[in-house]
Amino acid sequence: MTHRIAVLISGNGSNLQALIDAIHAGSLTADIALVLSNRADAGGLARAQQQGITTAVVDHRDYASRADFDQAMIAVLDRHGPLDTVVLAGFMRILTPAFVQHHAGRLLNIHPSLLPRYPGLNTHQRALDAGDAEHGCSIHFVTDELDGGPLIAQARIPVRANDNVSDLSKRVQASEHLLYPQVVAWRAEGRLRLTDDGVELDGQILPAQGYQWHHPDGAEHCSGIGARQR
Repeated sequence: MTHRIAVLISGNGSNLQALIDAIHAGSLTADIALVLSNRADAGGLARAQQQGITTAVVDHRDYASRADFDQAMIAVLDRHGPLDTVVLAGFMRILTPAFVQHHAGRLLNIHPSLLPRYPGLNTHQRALDAGDAEHGCSIHFVTDELDGGPLIAQARIPVRANDNVSDLSKRVQASEHLLYPQVVAWRAEGRLRLTDDGVELDGQILPAQGYQWHHPDGAEHCSGIGARQR
């Protein structure tokens, strides 16, 4: 059975495009069963539609509460199930415990910082303001804690002396586009799961910070990502 995923977006969908590209390249064997957005004007919807991928919009403004909104999303996702993985790719809504529990162990998120540093917004400016030598992105299983679920993988890039928010954002996003398809591929290959003991990859429990990828020049290459853990 092909691994079935749903992708939740709120904006342009660049990480969605990275997943689509990985499927076309053969490095990710999965079927995107649905792209769901809380915004009808999200650019990522057009990306999906151009590929013949089913899309849906559940506008959070149509619901009186977060709980009602999340229940509506659950209903739409369940209609397109069964789903093996639900991928948050720039989905800008805080999810309720009911939504998280409904997809427990199948819900992934990507965040533009080296968690646990800088949960929330404005991560690139916060890294620059702190004078950090490294920045990057983190992929984690989602729990009730905002940006606080068990870490799967992190891509680290150096912060350069002349970096501004735009420079840093572009390089972090480039690393996202490499790392997220690989992590989803681990799921599709049956290599990655969440256990009571932590995040398991290839039968081994990962350290608390997850799989670590470094590249001295930023995110221009992907050497090391995808190597089987032994």
